[in-house]
Amino acid sequence: MSDRRPIGIFDSGVGGLTVARAVFDLLPNEPILYLGDNGRFPYGPRPLEEIRTFALEIAGYLAERDVKMLVVACNSIEVAAIADVANAHGVPVVGVIDPGVRAAVHATRNRRIGLIGTEATVASGAYDRAIGQTGADVELFSAACPVFVEHVEAGDTSSDELLGAARGYLVPLDEEGIDTLILGCTHYPMLSGLIQMVMGEDVVMVSSAEETAKDVYATLRASSLLRAAEDGDGEARHEFLTTGDPEQFRRVAHHFLGPVMGGVDPVDVRVVEGVAWS
Repeated sequence: MSDRRPIGIFDSGVGGLTVARAVFDLLPNEPILYLGDNGRFPYGPRPLEEIRTFALEIAGYLAERDVKMLVVACNSIEVAAIADVANAHGVPVVGVIDPGVRAAVHATRNRRIGLIGTEATVASGAYDRAIGQTGADVELFSAACPVFVEHVEAGDTSSDELLGAARGYLVPLDEEGIDTLILGCTHYPMLSGLIQMVMGEDVVMVSSAEETAKDVYATLRASSLLRAAEDGDGEARHEFLTTGDPEQFRRVAHHFLGPVMGGVDPVDVRVVEGVAWS
């Protein structure tokens, strides 16, 4: 059996491309349908119910496009809506929080783990709960870093303004003596060089992207949804969609994806019936 349908990956913007990149690398035969909700970015400061509404709209659109799996490549979406997304559609759903937590618990040496994320992610306590569920004897120290996403979406990964903000967010975590830092937003790996410079080389940075890709592979295999290597005429073709400006998306995304990046198409997602947003 070979399932030619694409994997649907979605995020508030370009951040989920870090997960998409890891999936490309691990599963080069699998086509990806990626949707970034740049038109309504940022998600982090929004109420969870509003994020949930947006997530259900996007997941519904991707389901109508006949994806075989949904990857919630956004921490803010996961804390607000992953259970609702999983219940709404008859396809497997994979998130990014549990894979990141597993990697951090494995990496820490002194059992002091830091977390940086959006305001919504940090306030939700989702990472605290996920670590508690592992049973590991570790402490978690968290910090919201709201301006990081805005800089990444603008294509800025190295400005003095960004460095100053990073120091303000990260120095208190460093003073807590953490030896492992979870990048709890899929945008943040794009700032890994700057974050590592502030935290120092002894702090292990954990991105959930690679671990999430492993979960995608395991889920597809267990569900007999993998696309056979001999099925098709070469490497898988990927499609990129945005609710925002396609050219802005392409400029930023091309920087991180390189030759994998093709064209970007604009899209409007359907409003969920009976749910209004403004």
